[in-house]
Amino acid sequence: MSNITQPGGDEAEFAKPLYTPIKRRSFFMYAGATAGATALLLTGCDDDDDNVTTNNGTVSLGSGDVGVLNYAYALEQLEAAFYAQVIATPYSGITTDERAALTAISKHEAIHRDFFKAALTAAAPGQIIPGLNPDFSKVNFTDRNSVLTTARTFEDLGVAAYNGAGSLIKTNDYLLIAGKIVSVEARHAAYIRDLLTPGSFSGSDVVNAQGLDQALTVAQVLTAAQPFIKETLNGDNVGK
Repeated sequence: MSNITQPGGDEAEFAKPLYTPIKRRSFFMYAGATAGATALLLTGCDDDDDNVTTNNGTVSLGSGDVGVLNYAYALEQLEAAFYAQVIATPYSGITTDERAALTAISKHEAIHRDFFKAALTAAAPGQIIPGLNPDFSKVNFTDRNSVLTTARTFEDLGVAAYNGAGSLIKTNDYLLIAGKIVSVEARHAAYIRDLLTPGSFSGSDVVNAQGLDQALTVAQVLTAAQPFIKETLNGDNVGK
């Protein structure tokens, strides 16, 4: 597992892993209500297999509900790191309203990230993936369009990932939690999309003719996310 270090004045330093703890009160406001579900989630899981990272830098997300948790944790790490950088170095011309909304989104993503890390630490500490390292080299954080286009990619991908993972979850209590998180991600996605193009919050590229949001497989999601993560993620056994 990688060494997770506390930031100095800037949470989004690129050299540091994606995981940075948020304030305890903020986390427990979210996680306290789901403590019972977390306790039930991974009952009977085998904690002996702690080889989540191979010598070639490939990170295995694992199997069963552990794999689903790690899958969500990886994506939330990515989003949290991205928005932390956006807030640390705001793009040129950012408005007061945009800064306030993006700050709120950044806090949400940090809460989600910390929730999954805490759940995995409590239930399957030997199987939790390490803190990952982002690759935002293709993002121009000084440019509004570059930042918001990347944000739209991450938010749309997050919604589709949760939708696609729903059928893989074996524990009903966790399915309920995932539903609460994906609804927040969808609010983020709608806001970001409208910042880029007013009225595009439910465009046909994300919502089909039946009024249903898109769902993507683990493989599809990881293919889209991989260019932004330095480690190679293997999700072949997620949910199995």
